[in-house]
Amino acid sequence: MSESTSPSPSSRIPVVVLAGFLGSGKTTLLNHLLRRNQGNRIGVVVNDFGAIEIDAMTVAGQVGSTISFGNGCLCCAVDASELDDYLEKLTGPDAGIDVVVIEASGLAEPQELVRMILASDNPRAVYGGLVEVVDAAEFDATRARHPEIDRHLAIADLVVLNKTDRVGAEAVRRLRETLDGLSAGTPVVETRHGRIDPGLLLDPALRPDHDPAVRQLSFEDLYADAYDAEHHGDCAEAGHQHLHTAYESVSAAFDEPLHPRRLMDFLDTRPPGLYRIKGFVDLGEADPRNRYAVHAVGRFLRFYPEPWPDGDAPRRTELVLIGSGIDAEALRKELTACVRTGRPEDVPDERSMWGLLRYVQGDPDDPEPAPGPDLDGPRPGPDTEG
Repeated sequence: MSESTSPSPSSRIPVVVLAGFLGSGKTTLLNHLLRRNQGNRIGVVVNDFGAIEIDAMTVAGQVGSTISFGNGCLCCAVDASELDDYLEKLTGPDAGIDVVVIEASGLAEPQELVRMILASDNPRAVYGGLVEVVDAAEFDATRARHPEIDRHLAIADLVVLNKTDRVGAEAVRRLRETLDGLSAGTPVVETRHGRIDPGLLLDPALRPDHDPAVRQLSFEDLYADAYDAEHHGDCAEAGHQHLHTAYESVSAAFDEPLHPRRLMDFLDTRPPGLYRIKGFVDLGEADPRNRYAVHAVGRFLRFYPEPWPDGDAPRRTELVLIGSGIDAEALRKELTACVRTGRPEDVPDERSMWGLLRYVQGDPDDPEPAPGPDLDGPRPGPDTEG
C-alpha cells in the first residue's frame, strides 16, 4: 500500500481478543465494557447474541447478523471463516468504531484468533491484546477439565482473575502464584463480576463532549449505574469506587528528542506488569521528518512513522504507560534516561535506528514483517523480544 493511502496511526482500530472458558465471566465483562464505554464506540464480534444484554431487545443468535446498540456500538454474530470480512466492515471509516472486541468462545482457539489478526492485511486494524478471563473459584476444576488453559495463559497479554469474592485471600495468593508460573510477567487484575476499569482496554474518546471531566451527567451514565446495581447488588458501588486500584497509568512528556537505541533498550526490557504503551516519540535528527506513534500491548510492539503536523506546535515526546504492579517512578526515570543529552557523542548514527525499524510495519509484500508475539511457546523474556 502506498504511503498516500495508508491510514494514520490515530485511525488504526485496536482488535482485542477476549477469551476464557465457559462460566469464567467474559460475557459479563463484555457487557460491563458496553455499559462503561467511556465514549468509545465498540465493535463486538461474537458467535451468539444470546448472552449480550441489549436494553429490552431480544435477538436470536444468527450467524451473519449485525445489530446496532443505542450508544453507537455494533455487534456482529459470525463464524471464524467470516471474521476477516467483519473486521473489514467494523474497521472501515464509515463504521466509526474505536475498538473491536472479539469474544473467542465458539469462534476458534484464542491462539488462532491472534494469528488471524496478526496475519491480516487490513491496514486499519492493529492487534489490541489477548485478555484471558479466569474464574478464581473454579480454576483448579477448569484446569483439570481443560488443560489447554495453560497454553492460553502462556500467550495472554492481560489476565483477569474474576470472582475473587468467592474465594479467600489465601486462595487468591495461591492462584496468583500459579498464574505467574504459567504466564510470567503478565499483568493480573483481580475483579468481581467482570468489573475491570474500561481504561485498561479502551482509550478515552478524544471528542470534547465525551471528556468525563467536563461533560454533563447523561442518561447513559444513570442507566449504567442502575444496570450495575441491578446485576451486582451492594458490591456495585464498592467496585465502582475501586476499579482504578487494579492498575496504574504513567504519563511522560519530553521536549528533547529521545535516543532511538536507548528507547529500544527500555522497550526490550520493559518490566513485568507493564501492559500497554501508547503515544508519540520524537527522535530528532535520527528522523527529522517524522514522529513515531508507538503502540505496545503485552509483547506486541509496533511503530508507525508519520509526518509531523503542520504548524508551529513544538515537537515533543508524549507517552502513556499502563500496567499492574508497576513502579511508576522507576519507569519515569528509565524513560528520562532515553532523552538526548545534547553532547556530541550522544548524536545517533545511522545504526541507531536499526532496532526500532524492526518494529515498523512494512509493506504487505515485505518478506520480513515486524515481529509479533511468540505464539508457539512459553512467554519470551525481554532478550528475545527485540
